[in-house]
Amino acid sequence: MADFELADLGGGKFALSGAMSFDNAERLLRASESAFADHSQIEVDLSAVHKSDSAGLALLLEWITWANHSVREIRFVAVPDRILAIAKTSEVEQLLERGERWAGFIEAPEESS
Repeated sequence: MADFELADLGGGKFALSGAMSFDNAERLLRASESAFADHSQIEVDLSAVHKSDSAGLALLLEWITWANHSVREIRFVAVPDRILAIAKTSEVEQLLERGERWAGFIEAPEESS
């Protein structure tokens, strides 16, 4: 049973659903390698991530490092609050922006009215 799905939405856009945690971070990294390979600009929507921990933050930082080393741009939409809180507590918030060349790197989830 898969605990995550990395859906290719086309045009370098992806949607991650499920978990970003110690249990699956390495598998998720491996799955993303081939999925991201053909794109120079990548956007990952995290709005359907229901479980995250510090391994999820490490995964985002790994994706940014990969993008920097391979001259690509990566953007995250709707980063889970838990990951943002861990990044702030760990004082690595600014690292989330290192690979970003687009305006508005982190987009907050849309507010429900």
